[in-house]
Amino acid sequence: MDVERVERAGLQVDAGLAAFVEGDALPGTGMDADRFWRGLAGIVADLGPVNRDLLARREWMQEQIDAWHNARRGQLQDMTAYRAFLTRIGYLLPEGADFRIETESTDPEIASISGPQLVVPITNARYALNAANARWGSLYDALYGTDALGAASPAAEGYDARRGAGVIAWARDFLDRTFPLDGASWRDLRALGIRDGVMRARVAAGTATLADPSAYRGHVGPGDAPVSVVLRHHGLHVVIDIDPSHPVGRDDPAHIADVRLEAAITAIMDCEDSVSAVDAADKTLAYSNWLGLMRGDLAQWVDKGGRRFERRLAPDLAFTAPDGRPVAWKGRALMMVRNVGHLMTTPAVLDPSGAEIREGLLDGLVTVTIALHDLRKAEGPRNSTTGAVYVVKPKMHGPEEVAFTDRLFARVEDVLGLPRNTVKLGLMDEERRTSVNLKECIRAAKSRIAFINTGFLDRMADEIFTSGEAGPMVRKGEMKLQPWLAAYEDRNVDIGLACGLPGRAQIGKGMWDMPDQMAAMLAQKAAHPEAGANCAWVPSPTAATLHATHYHQVDVSARQAALAAEARPDRLDDLLTIPLALGRDYSDAEIRDELLNNAQGILGYVVRWVDRGIGCSKVPDLQDIGRMEDRATCRTSAQAINNWLQHGLISEAQVMDALREMAAVVDRQNAGDTGYCPMAPDFDGYAFQAVCDLIFMGGFQPSGYADPVLHQRRAQKKAHGEPR
Repeated sequence: MDVERVERAGLQVDAGLAAFVEGDALPGTGMDADRFWRGLAGIVADLGPVNRDLLARREWMQEQIDAWHNARRGQLQDMTAYRAFLTRIGYLLPEGADFRIETESTDPEIASISGPQLVVPITNARYALNAANARWGSLYDALYGTDALGAASPAAEGYDARRGAGVIAWARDFLDRTFPLDGASWRDLRALGIRDGVMRARVAAGTATLADPSAYRGHVGPGDAPVSVVLRHHGLHVVIDIDPSHPVGRDDPAHIADVRLEAAITAIMDCEDSVSAVDAADKTLAYSNWLGLMRGDLAQWVDKGGRRFERRLAPDLAFTAPDGRPVAWKGRALMMVRNVGHLMTTPAVLDPSGAEIREGLLDGLVTVTIALHDLRKAEGPRNSTTGAVYVVKPKMHGPEEVAFTDRLFARVEDVLGLPRNTVKLGLMDEERRTSVNLKECIRAAKSRIAFINTGFLDRMADEIFTSGEAGPMVRKGEMKLQPWLAAYEDRNVDIGLACGLPGRAQIGKGMWDMPDQMAAMLAQKAAHPEAGANCAWVPSPTAATLHATHYHQVDVSARQAALAAEARPDRLDDLLTIPLALGRDYSDAEIRDELLNNAQGILGYVVRWVDRGIGCSKVPDLQDIGRMEDRATCRTSAQAINNWLQHGLISEAQVMDALREMAAVVDRQNAGDTGYCPMAPDFDGYAFQAVCDLIFMGGFQPSGYADPVLHQRRAQKKAHGEPR
């Protein structure tokens, strides 16, 4: 497919991308086009070769590890010898002296407020706006519209009064636990009022005040008949809305129409795992939506519930403080942007030799340039009130690669004339070489670290790929019981605490991947703040609202202080314990069940990625439970099948039979989608071919990543416009 290009500072740039940068992104930033393009050309010339060498070092290390395991296949792991080997090849580095990060000027959402975090595909403007506006969520809606109370979601029509009563009772119990009244219950509330800066509750037996009067933070409307009352607990606000004309408030003894929670404190606008961006048009769409968020003018028309409306970024919330002064709180989540990693190149820009440049270099300069619109606002709502830009960087392998990212961000700051360390780094601890060297990874960017988190699925895929020659791995479901996983999760928190992240940066946990299973999430996800994480990923604004209740249940700051005072063992040996299935004798039924589940998950995700350009999907599994699938889940399932294929637990014929069988299942699951093109019965479309490549060539993909295969097949689909 012919691409129109223009020459800029020796680079060949897609004409559409160049027009966007020069006509949309740069105006209002103070940057001129010549300086921007010369800056990009310099970054490409200087850092492109360094990037290439780092990837070559990944490959060399993997070759050494493969050779080590091939020479010892079937043997029990000798940890002493294994650690010595990893140290000798530079995979496992010596730990330096203790230190504390030096990151300055992070926003309160990063430094001191604990709460849920959303990750959304930036290419979908509606989702991006929903995530940004998920800072405040209706507890009533979240409880009523999901299975959170144990019952299935409500019918589409009519109001279920019994269900509504259950929602109100649950919310009253939440208020009793979180904001207890002195000698009374919120269930007995008849009215709320404010007098002399104190919240007073009229209950059946008289008047009560908050057990902790300082929890009252403000109100809207007259004190004797407020429209809203704002309370705060563990740094998070709760808004009680009072409206006697509202269908719910009308029948409530205190006329409470809703209880709104401060929910998604931060949101990651994703240019990576949850998007399908294979060319300049895709990249330009991603950058354009990020620009709209940073300027504050992103808008999307939405059809919902029989009405059409324009969705925009929510304004700040205005209240009267207890001392009578006006006060405002952010109406939006603090937005971070996730760039791509070091691996992929992009056809959006070619270097002087005609080769594609590294996509991460382009992302770094463009996304931070766009953030200048927020940094240089003279008025209106700001994303960062401290003048920071938050860039999450995934899939880095070890301290050298983190140091490279620090160097890239410094170059970006120099091009844009920004003070050093304006760009804050979100470090994804999702690759094995990063996990085993996490302290040194943090040290490599200690002046800009703002976030570390665990990503179980990518981490599991890298575990399988890195040690794949050692033997067959345990089933995916068993991975959660392996020593390496508990060590991985604990060490991430322990090292983050030891390096001084509290008060400066986030320590995060991974995704709840079942967006329709909110009762289970409520029952289980309190484990994340209990583990000392001050943020954790959720799949939707509704899930963010429900997960926010866990941060009222657990005082994360106190929990982190308690963990920091413990003398927990380092557990590096556990982290390095390979999850081999040696000695296990899986039955034919167990093997078939594992194969079918993995095959169905890959197919359900890849067919949408390749054929439709949908980078993140809620894919029903074989039990028809919707699960959030992205490239991490795809990478993991493909590596799991490839590992068993490599070691003879399954045959190529078995895999192909499973893929054909599951393709028919996925076709049936998507039968109601008018834009869907079935994979069966021909099994020769680009999507099906991509799945075969991911599995049968999985051992030859760089670090086992799915990205190269998906990009190639999606580009073919876009070029031909047909599924075959």
